[in-house]
Amino acid sequence: MELTLALVVGGLFAAGLYSILRRSIVRIAIGLVLIGHAANLLIFTAARLTRYQPPIIAPDAEAVVQPAADPLPQAMILTAIVISFAVLVFALVLIHRVYQVVGSDDLDELTTTDRPDE
Repeated sequence: MELTLALVVGGLFAAGLYSILRRSIVRIAIGLVLIGHAANLLIFTAARLTRYQPPIIAPDAEAVVQPAADPLPQAMILTAIVISFAVLVFALVLIHRVYQVVGSDDLDELTTTDRPDE
């Protein structure tokens, strides 16, 4: 299972990098999404896949009963999801503004920072 996830992570990173290197700004945003998902799966895979109990301490116990799942990778992935969503929304706002000013999503047409009508 870990080998399969490693191959999926590699494929997502490769597809994301390929999309980022394209000339269309929309494809750059899609590449950001793919790399974000690949990073989340990488953290998930690096923490090892386990089917242990949730790390909840019982009211009468003083410690977690082992074996328990590690909550740190789950918290890191949740944080990474929020950050990647914020980066995507910021990129989409920038893409929308660039399309309003330039009228195209081709990076070769972005030769100046001035509006064409000025």
